[in-house]
Amino acid sequence: MEQVLLVTGASRGIGAETALLAAARGYAVAVNYAAQAAAADEVVRRIRSAGGKAVAVQADVADEGQVLAMFEVIDAQLGRLTALVNNAGVVDVAARVEEMSVARLKRMFDINVLGSFVCAREAIHRMSTRHGGSGGAIVNVSSAASRLGAPGQYVDYAAAKGAIDAFTIGLAKEVAAEGIRVNAVRPGLIETEIHASGGIPDRVKQLAHQVPMQRGGTALEVAQAIVWLLSAEASYTTMSLIEVSGGR
Repeated sequence: MEQVLLVTGASRGIGAETALLAAARGYAVAVNYAAQAAAADEVVRRIRSAGGKAVAVQADVADEGQVLAMFEVIDAQLGRLTALVNNAGVVDVAARVEEMSVARLKRMFDINVLGSFVCAREAIHRMSTRHGGSGGAIVNVSSAASRLGAPGQYVDYAAAKGAIDAFTIGLAKEVAAEGIRVNAVRPGLIETEIHASGGIPDRVKQLAHQVPMQRGGTALEVAQAIVWLLSAEASYTTMSLIEVSGGR
């Protein structure tokens, strides 16, 4: 049976590397993006040029209607989903909690937490043996921030990722008997564009001295952990939170 994977937020960074690596391992990949259509199309082009199967699908994961429409496209174009990577996420500009608006907090939790819940819900309807599926795997992209707290910069992001950790543990137990494994990766300082969107493009360089390995990680290093968790090689691994953080 063909393995069909959705990677949310897959136009760049960890999501793009995960989509490319999974495609090279034989997955048909839905490359989700919110706004970066050209970047998502380039990921699809690279997959197809290497002989893989992929489609780009637009959806803001914070919008339930868009998520439902995305799953319908995947059903029609790739078939029944067998794997999900909840990667879509945002940071905001560095700020202290006393400076954070409710609008900022709603955006943070709508995308990073509610989006992951809704995508997982729809994936379960397709994967679970309760619903006629043949099982599957979900990997949530959390962050080392969930245990570090990100004081003075991103406490809201850290709190959202803490919710993802709890979500991973609870959902893993809930669907384990239905053929679905649920795990998370917790990346540390990774060289991706997300730091620039938070107003600190040199953040990895600034903080690398805090990492025992004395460097930032790459998006590919995180993708390799994600794709392992999706694979049959991880067949007895569920409810795990895997640190990909260089020891930080």
